[in-house]
Amino acid sequence: MNDSPGGTSPGSAAPDHRPSRNTGKDDGSTPDDSTEPTTAEAAPRPAPDNRPGPRKWAADQPPAAPQGWTLGHQSEDRGRRKTRGPVPAQRPAYPGNQAGGWRYPPQAAKPGVIPLRPLSIGEMLEGSFNAMRAHWRTALGISLVVAVLTEIVSALTARFWLGDTSDLEALTRKDNPSIEELNNALADTLRSVSMTGVVGMLGTVIATAMLTVVVSRAVLGRQVTLGEAWRDARPQLLRLLGLLLLVPLLVSLALLGCLLPGLLTAFAGPTELAVSLLALGLLGGTAAAAWVWVRFCLAPPALMLEKQGLIAAMRRSAKLVRGSWWRILGIQLLTLLLVFAISFVVSIPTAAISAIASGGDTLANPATATDWPSLITSGIGAVIASTVSLPLTAGITALVYLDQRIRREALDLELARAAGVPGFDR
Repeated sequence: MNDSPGGTSPGSAAPDHRPSRNTGKDDGSTPDDSTEPTTAEAAPRPAPDNRPGPRKWAADQPPAAPQGWTLGHQSEDRGRRKTRGPVPAQRPAYPGNQAGGWRYPPQAAKPGVIPLRPLSIGEMLEGSFNAMRAHWRTALGISLVVAVLTEIVSALTARFWLGDTSDLEALTRKDNPSIEELNNALADTLRSVSMTGVVGMLGTVIATAMLTVVVSRAVLGRQVTLGEAWRDARPQLLRLLGLLLLVPLLVSLALLGCLLPGLLTAFAGPTELAVSLLALGLLGGTAAAAWVWVRFCLAPPALMLEKQGLIAAMRRSAKLVRGSWWRILGIQLLTLLLVFAISFVVSIPTAAISAIASGGDTLANPATATDWPSLITSGIGAVIASTVSLPLTAGITALVYLDQRIRREALDLELARAAGVPGFDR
């Protein structure tokens, strides 16, 4: 899953190979730099732009090379080759900046939780945990508030909407329940799931927006409070909500489109052909859904950090993912595996306590699943799992976005300048 984007990095120009104006014998010696320059050569060059880096990281072009770094060790100055300061220790240029021949110092700047260079998967995980640890009051406070509010609504919904479990008990007592009983039980379940899903979606939007702001500040080594994170995230909440609704819809349409031939064949009658088409459609639909999911997975941080619109953020994500699809897929699957592991570890003791509190007959008696002891116990476990997993997933997604921009657009130069790293102010 190596990333090897091609093309010249923005902001860097290929060295000019025009012949030097100095002439002499071809004896391997270099031209004498003490030669008096012409009037055109002696003209003062425009002063470099020393403005600090933009706060929103929305510029597509990286800043010019800091003084002391060279483009291919030398640069052409109106026909005269001239070295810009001392050349640092050489190391191979990382992918994304090879065309210009940039040379980087042995140690990358690290003003915050990550070094400002292309990141490995381990460094992304470490950076996400470091951001959560360095800003634990803000990060865990956001995720804890969102998780508690979500679980309170879920518990109240389950208690008062599913508190009357007569329909569910009728299904457990009867071998052949009627269509009306099935419809009643299904309607109650769908109402509860819909209410919980809406509240969970709103909580995810708020947590993702605010935690992305926290991680972006942590990369620069800056502190951020809950109020600051909310003020930065609030203008983009509606766009982020639309994005988190649109992307799952596109994923579902990709899956359904591949299953549609099999479903239509099943209604027509040929069973064997329908089963074959459904199996093939499931495989193709899974691949298509995964492709859509990975293609737009970087849209949330692009929307939050670049202050773009919904469609512009999706296009931005597609551009950044291009050429690195497999690598980003692996990172996202690893993130899901970590979240599942955290939820599983937390659910074991809470499930045991819930079973003890309900008398151990949750499966035999559905009414015990909506009792207050069971709801409170399971809710505590869900709050703990969400408090840890929300900052982890938001942090990894934001760092994947930054890593792709560093590889393709030399964003590390702009971040170092914005963080005030010495040597990057010009």
